Amino acid sequence: MNRTTTLRDVANRADVHPSTASRALNERTRALVNATTVTRVLAAADELGYRPNALAQGLKVNRTMTVGMLVPDLTNPLFPPIVRGIEDRLTAAGSTLLVANTDNDGEKERAILDVMARRRVDGLILATAQREHPILEEMLRLRYPIVLVNRTADVPALPSVAGDDHVGIGMAVRHLVELGHTRIAHLAGSRAVSTGLVRHQSFLTWMETHGLTVDPELVVFCNWFNQQSGAAAFRELLEREAPFTAVVAANDLVALGCYDVAAERGLAIPDDVSVIGYNDIPFADRFAPPLTTVRIPHYEIGVRAAELVLEAIEHPGSPSVGLRLPPELRVRGSTAPPRSAGAGG
Repeated sequence: MNRTTTLRDVANRADVHPSTASRALNERTRALVNATTVTRVLAAADELGYRPNALAQGLKVNRTMTVGMLVPDLTNPLFPPIVRGIEDRLTAAGSTLLVANTDNDGEKERAILDVMARRRVDGLILATAQREHPILEEMLRLRYPIVLVNRTADVPALPSVAGDDHVGIGMAVRHLVELGHTRIAHLAGSRAVSTGLVRHQSFLTWMETHGLTVDPELVVFCNWFNQQSGAAAFRELLEREAPFTAVVAANDLVALGCYDVAAERGLAIPDDVSVIGYNDIPFADRFAPPLTTVRIPHYEIGVRAAELVLEAIEHPGSPSVGLRLPPELRVRGSTAPPRSAGAGG
């Protein structure tokens, strides 16, 4: 075509008023239009190759049609499918996602948030939040629409979406108990973030539920949720020389650190020690042996987080919602009944 297709062109093709066409094309107002009319308008827009002018839309409602997202570590395979879910849902609503990596650096996080605030993003999705997070309190005072993803915070009134970690850890412990393990170690995540604290507390609760005593010598806290921290924690666990036959790791990368140290020390997984992870990151089934883990619905978590931030933008002051999506146990080759005295000791 020689000129850009306009909203009026779509309205004329669909034989409706431009305001009706606008409501039909906007996902937020589509329900106000007759379903048959919506179908006709969408077909007309598709035939004409119409693309809404996001800048013009944003100016009409005093918005930039952008949402900022902060992640602690973009190299962690957990986050890409979550980001994809967020991006797909925001795109469907006519918004664009801006993603930034903080490297778990508080000063860098504050600097990024300052930039995003100056760019007037309509809302924020944070995967970086620690349980005690002064920046969150500051953003709340400014009434900024914020949603936490794969995190919760001690700060009240913040919407969040995560997997149900209590249920997931219960699946992990039950699986090992059913295999016959009783000396079960736990490589816990940082208690500064909700995932580390909740998974650790849940491990203690589920062990007690199954009538098992948690040996303090078999619990090691990792500095962070990565492979290096997992390896360091597993070395410390072995050096304590308390016997164990299985490990519940804080996440899959911590479990991968266990694999590294097991290879160093000549330990076989699962013959000498069973290892179970958490998250079911991409390629966890390619570990050697494939990793038994608890899968969280990564993409769905992203979609729901995007929906919550859109709701917060559209309806400021709406009640806070905390969503916990159900996990699944994926049994693979890294867990088996105890076949020897196990590791340690």
